[in-house]
Amino acid sequence: MKVNEHAMDRALRVIAGLVLIGLAYTGTVGVWGWIGVLPLVTGIAGFCPAYAIFGISTCTMKKT
Repeated sequence: MKVNEHAMDRALRVIAGLVLIGLAYTGTVGVWGWIGVLPLVTGIAGFCPAYAIFGISTCTMKKT
């Protein structure tokens, strides 16, 4: 898996994931808040499967 997310993209995904999980944990948004696990994992890994399927990359690293 190649990194296909820029650092800002990764940071926003981790923050959004943590917020959603926190809201789900406190019962504010219900069970759907646990979907925050997905952006959290993709942000930590730096790889988004949807980006790979559609050929998108926000990473600024040179492609070799």
